[in-house]
Amino acid sequence: MNINLLTLAQIPWQLFFAIIIGVPLLILAIVFANFFFIYIRAWASGAYVGLWTMVAMRLRKVPVGMLVDNYINGRKSGLDLSVEALNVHYLAGGDVTMVVRALIAAQKASIRLDFDRACAIDLATKGTEKTVLDAVKTSVNPRVIDCPSPSSGKATIDGVAKDGIVIKARARVTVRTNLDRFVGGATEETIVARVGEGIVSTIGSSTSYKEVLENPDRISKTVLDKALDANTAFEILSIDIADVDVGGNVGAKLQAEQAEANKLVAQAQAEVRRATAVALEQEMVARTQEMRARVVEAEAQIPLAMAEAFRSGNLGVMDYYRFKNISADTNMRESIARGGDDPSGGKTQK
Repeated sequence: MNINLLTLAQIPWQLFFAIIIGVPLLILAIVFANFFFIYIRAWASGAYVGLWTMVAMRLRKVPVGMLVDNYINGRKSGLDLSVEALNVHYLAGGDVTMVVRALIAAQKASIRLDFDRACAIDLATKGTEKTVLDAVKTSVNPRVIDCPSPSSGKATIDGVAKDGIVIKARARVTVRTNLDRFVGGATEETIVARVGEGIVSTIGSSTSYKEVLENPDRISKTVLDKALDANTAFEILSIDIADVDVGGNVGAKLQAEQAEANKLVAQAQAEVRRATAVALEQEMVARTQEMRARVVEAEAQIPLAMAEAFRSGNLGVMDYYRFKNISADTNMRESIARGGDDPSGGKTQK
């Protein structure tokens, strides 16, 4: 302990004061070397930013030059910004440059847009192809959306009128951004879908395709009256029908297909009836053969009955002779009626 006190006592007081004064001066020199020109630029622009504020930003790994430049641009444009607010938005993952540029563009166009909403829109569009500046530009300069969208692979929206004729339509929707509903509002795809649905519904309610061709603006007026931009990030300014064309006759095609189906059903029913008739005919043939067999069976009993009559004396020779004559005469008459051979061996004349 005595040795340490002796060692400190032997240090020259000039060196001691040099260390005490030199270290802070070195720190100040480093600070001035890093932030002096940024400090002068902000001070000369009327957007003062303290040196220790810049040091704090550097410690938070915030790009000091970028943030101060945007602060200067905002203040020179008359925006009520603070360095701390820009710091917070950057640390939240936002794009400070886009927010400041969007605020300046909105102010120049007399569009009401505060800093908090601009930051919310910027964070909402993060990871997409859009930015808060694009939203403001679209609000200032309305954009045109094709319906149907070219990315869908369809060239037209097809609707069928009540007379069965297909109408092919293509529309162009003019919209502008609604900044108050941009966060949480539906996107362009919803606008395109709603407009397409409205076009199909309007065409379908038309009595004839001629009504659509005569007044294409009837479609746009009907669709506009449905408030399709509700709960979306856009406001629809106009819907213009770019092209209307006549497609095929779907009604006639459907009727032809229905007639063909009815014909097939009728043919199937007729085939069922024909098969039933054939089966009944075969059944009748079988029954006829059965009746004939019974007749043959009954005729086979006649000789036996005649023989029994001879034995019992109920039938004489003359009676049998007369029976044979009558039978021969009957056979001849039947042969003549059929135009066949005479049972006596000659040919009968027709």
